[in-house]
Amino acid sequence: MNTRFTYALLFLFSVIGLPLHAQYIKVDDSYSAKQLVEALVSSTCAQVSNAVVTGAVGFDSRPSYGYFTSGTSNFPFKNGIIISTGFATSAIGPNTDIQNKGADEWDGDKDLENALGETDTYNATVLEFDFVPVTNTISFDYILASEEYEKFWEDPEFCDFSDGFAFLLKPQGSTQPYKNLAVIPNTNIPVKVTTVRGAGICPEANSEYFAGYNNEENNTNFNGQTVSLTATADVIPGTVYHIKLVIADKGDTQYDSAIFLGGGSFNFSADLGPDRLVSTGNPVCGNEDITLTNTPGATSYKWFKNGVELTGEINATYKPTAAGEYKTEAVFTGDCVYTSAITLEYAQPIATTPLTYVQCDDDNDGLTAYYLSQVKEQLFKNSDLNVLSYYTSLSDANTNKNEAVIPDDGMPFYTTSRDQVIYFKVQNTFGCDGIVPIKLSTNMASNVLLQPLYECQLDESNPGFANFDLLAATPSILNNFPPGTTSQYFASYSDALENKRALPDSYTNTTAGSSVIYIRTDRQSGCLGINTLQLIVPYIKDEDKEETIVLCEGTSQVLDAGAGYSTYTWNTTPAQTTRKVTIDKPGTYTVTIANEFGCETSKSYIVNQSGPAKNVEFKVKDFSGNLNSVSVIVKDGLGIYEYSIDGINYQQSDYFDNLESGKYTFYVRDANGCSPIFSKVVYVLSYPLAFTPNGDGKNDVWMIPYLNTRPDAIVTIFDRYGKIVSQFSGISGWDGTNNGKPLPATDYWFTISLEDSTVKGHFALIR
Repeated sequence: MNTRFTYALLFLFSVIGLPLHAQYIKVDDSYSAKQLVEALVSSTCAQVSNAVVTGAVGFDSRPSYGYFTSGTSNFPFKNGIIISTGFATSAIGPNTDIQNKGADEWDGDKDLENALGETDTYNATVLEFDFVPVTNTISFDYILASEEYEKFWEDPEFCDFSDGFAFLLKPQGSTQPYKNLAVIPNTNIPVKVTTVRGAGICPEANSEYFAGYNNEENNTNFNGQTVSLTATADVIPGTVYHIKLVIADKGDTQYDSAIFLGGGSFNFSADLGPDRLVSTGNPVCGNEDITLTNTPGATSYKWFKNGVELTGEINATYKPTAAGEYKTEAVFTGDCVYTSAITLEYAQPIATTPLTYVQCDDDNDGLTAYYLSQVKEQLFKNSDLNVLSYYTSLSDANTNKNEAVIPDDGMPFYTTSRDQVIYFKVQNTFGCDGIVPIKLSTNMASNVLLQPLYECQLDESNPGFANFDLLAATPSILNNFPPGTTSQYFASYSDALENKRALPDSYTNTTAGSSVIYIRTDRQSGCLGINTLQLIVPYIKDEDKEETIVLCEGTSQVLDAGAGYSTYTWNTTPAQTTRKVTIDKPGTYTVTIANEFGCETSKSYIVNQSGPAKNVEFKVKDFSGNLNSVSVIVKDGLGIYEYSIDGINYQQSDYFDNLESGKYTFYVRDANGCSPIFSKVVYVLSYPLAFTPNGDGKNDVWMIPYLNTRPDAIVTIFDRYGKIVSQFSGISGWDGTNNGKPLPATDYWFTISLEDSTVKGHFALIR
């Protein structure tokens, strides 16, 4: 099933049963072609003939054209004719179903396709006739209404559907293409659903000409329509023209469209041209000679100004001399009278008061060089006048002869006498011309002492050179000159005099340490003076931006910003302005320093607090042979610490391993040098693997060195059967006997009971 047809059925079912309260248009589809044309043409002067209408064909078809009236509805046209791609009577409201009244055997129209550059049209309705205009303009009013207007299409591809229509005009018998009059105002764009549409799912287009989407209670059975539009064309009086009003479906026979043409709106009129108004940018110039022309061939003419007839003005032309609303009447035969009107407004006259432009004179001889483009820019920069050309005499300017060809960026214009006068031809925004005399005068350069500009330099890579922001410096410099003065900067006096090659707003001096440039000051009347401006580049050393300082706990430090500066400002609270400050707290201290030129730099001191180790603990792992180790644990302290077991060689690690049994002195010092150094004796214990109790005084007793440092330690010795043979503590040991009797040589086992652990092992008794 066709998708758009399915959508139409859904729409129809959704509105069945809606109440009908609105008033609708009425359509009579019994009118002949002649009657339709008579309903369209209002003028008694019109010579209309050969009216033909063609439309709906096929089974059960009704006419696709007819005469309509608004009835009691609010339809924009009181009456008129309708031509449709469906049945004319189907246009009657309410808007409760989708019109799909076309048939496949109902053909399209080739002239329409040629005019719109399209193909594949169906269901064409055509009203055409001949006419002979007696004036130079025709017009008629129309509205496009269509089912193609749908705000809520379910599929965006429906947005491309648009039926076509055209109002085609050409001289009778001409082989030239038709001209389409149904276009969007002031364009060549044909009026269609896709070119005139309001906001919705589909793209908006020329919405100012769209009247809106229709709800169910509408005076017509269409989904939307345009506003009332007017089709116009210029014609030649007395020439036979053929006009063809045609509409057709595009691409398929569904979703009908119609054209409503206002009854009596096909008018013939004389045209005096568009209104000449200031608001539309085309007023009459004060020196402009204009002639208003009526349609030729009339038996009599009348002219009116502001509603009052102008006595004696009975010709086809009239020359107005003042602003006003002008109207003309032309009588042809019988009651055939054509009227036309135009409103004229006059532009404000161009002020041609002589002006003076002053250029600085380097030798006070009254003669100097002028760039006329700069003269133009200065004198007319606040004006809406555009300078067209230059002349050295008033007569040449009035006759447009001997124009001075002086390119704006070319060679200067040199005066030949003091206060020489030249003439500028100017034009305002309305295109009106005028001549303004310009006196080229001279002025001795003023001698104003300007304070130098300083630009501090921190970068040592390019000593003596800096970038100057002339734009930012200008306001303070101009305080030395009268209000309304403008300025530009130049590298040389001659450049300033010629007002050429101005320096950029951001400028780097060209001589190390100091340079001289020239500032030209102007007022609207011209050069006020040329003065020197010194650029000085003082140097200030860019200090190291940061320095880290260690503050030992309980001490103070002196921070020294260094000598050779004019001012010092520390970020302390309150701020201190001395070279040196004493601090006793950690933090970041920043000092801003400046030299005598006001050049500033800054430096920050990052003060970190440190201190000796406190509350140090030792975690000893002993009785492990060559795997003995000690871990040093600093429980309290502000510093970063280093560790040693000889007081000489320090390490960053707090872990010592591969320690033999013995007595060790451990040292913990602050890496930043804060004293005192912490020290403590630590014992690492181990047990002998054998002993020889043979009475030779050597290794006669099995004992554990430094066990007395563990007063809680209890040593118990077992034989191989688990029998306790000895038990002791402190500095005691075992001599290899039990109850005074020597025990045999063999291996013995032991346990060492400590406060927080138990050590087990075995050793050999050797005899």
